[in-house]
Amino acid sequence: MLRRFLLAVTTLAAMTLAHAAKQAPGGAEYLHRFFTTVNSVQAQFSQVVLDEALNTIQESAGTLYIERPNKFRWDYDAPFKQEIVADGKQIWVYDKELQQVTVRELSGGLGDTPAVLLAGKGRLEDRFTVKSMGEQGNLTWAQLIPKNKDGGFENIRIGFEKGKLKTLEMVDGFGQTTRVTLRNARENVRIDPARFRFTPPKGVDVVGQ
Repeated sequence: MLRRFLLAVTTLAAMTLAHAAKQAPGGAEYLHRFFTTVNSVQAQFSQVVLDEALNTIQESAGTLYIERPNKFRWDYDAPFKQEIVADGKQIWVYDKELQQVTVRELSGGLGDTPAVLLAGKGRLEDRFTVKSMGEQGNLTWAQLIPKNKDGGFENIRIGFEKGKLKTLEMVDGFGQTTRVTLRNARENVRIDPARFRFTPPKGVDVVGQ
């Protein structure tokens, strides 16, 4: 009788765990939620660029603001001051050290960079092959393979922590990886519209107009 009871309990526990595992969202589901229900994000970020051997060749940090569709602001505070602002039509890149502003049309300004990807809207499946990659540590990963091979990146991985966007990794054609990690991220917050407007400071060179 006891053996039968223990067998029943073990079987029920196994079925419960299997059901929970089946119901747990994967990276693709988290990715779909992010691109369909999250309309704005404000966060601090750290960014590192790694070479093919995963050696660090560049590090930076700052604050980002995103509002769909196609509005974003990335303020780099370290090691060099830089502002990247998209107002929905144009992208402004202001290098404070060089005292230079570059302006381009949003449609072809920065390609599939982290800024453009995260602020985009529409069906990801039209531009990427999307699949879940399971869990690694505290993150649940999704992979995006661009269908357009001219976008600058060959492989994109997005990691979610408890369903919230945490890490973005993008590998280019030279094997270099750009990794962006978010901190203190807040979703669907109101962002001052002035964040997405840019007026070149007096006296700086403006290239592209």
